[in-house]
Amino acid sequence: MGAQLAHLVQVALLPSVSLGVIPMGVQRGTGWPVESFTLYDDQQANVELVSAHLTVTRPQEVAMYAQSFVDLAALAMYGGNAADDRGGDPGAG
Repeated sequence: MGAQLAHLVQVALLPSVSLGVIPMGVQRGTGWPVESFTLYDDQQANVELVSAHLTVTRPQEVAMYAQSFVDLAALAMYGGNAADDRGGDPGAG
């Protein structure tokens, strides 16, 4: 796990990468998805479920995942705040 963390720290320094960490203890709201998902653009989201992998292409459904990403990003801490184990303001950065 140490090597993975070191790799994340290294990649986070790239100018095209923004790495946010949602701190432990943040309350899960009703909009917090249970499944994991990947957004490639505003045309497609890939969703990992327990029993399947979905490719979502309907614009209104892709927009739902895009909004979930925005909501999760607002909870995350970035930069030095993300590395600080004492926490900080979610969304600060």
